Amino acid sequence: MKDFAAIDFETANSERTSVCSVGVVVVRNGEIVDSFYSLIQPEPNYYTYFCSRVHGLCREDTDSAPVFPKVWAQIAPLIEGLPLVAHNKSFDEGCLKAVFRCYCMDYPDYTFYDTLWASRRAFPKAENHQLHTAAALCGYRLENHHHALADAEACAWIAMKIL
Repeated sequence: MKDFAAIDFETANSERTSVCSVGVVVVRNGEIVDSFYSLIQPEPNYYTYFCSRVHGLCREDTDSAPVFPKVWAQIAPLIEGLPLVAHNKSFDEGCLKAVFRCYCMDYPDYTFYDTLWASRRAFPKAENHQLHTAAALCGYRLENHHHALADAEACAWIAMKIL
């Protein structure tokens, strides 16, 4: 795959609408050409211990962050006309659709591809297909796992190699 945008969300709690950060990496002609990261004030605005432990974010980090529609207004022009790629697309696509519904926004019916499934096909004997494992199998070392931009970059790398 040569042209796409890799996307990753982190959530504040178990609600898919609670996106608290987003990372986007734009790939054109097989090269990373742009990236975007933002904190987001989640809806509902509370953090569970489990989620904070995973990504390190808490309410104090996002209390003054913009709400999703303001963040998406910056992302939409970057990804216009591109398919989206995520590692475990059911999570990220589910978050995106949920937060669009939450804010009564018209969902543009983005095409999503999944590097998790691509990893399962490309590396059937891998010990697992977690993002950091798939990235390593594609020659990329993921540092700062569960930071939305770092994860989106790892996803982009995987997609460039096996999608």
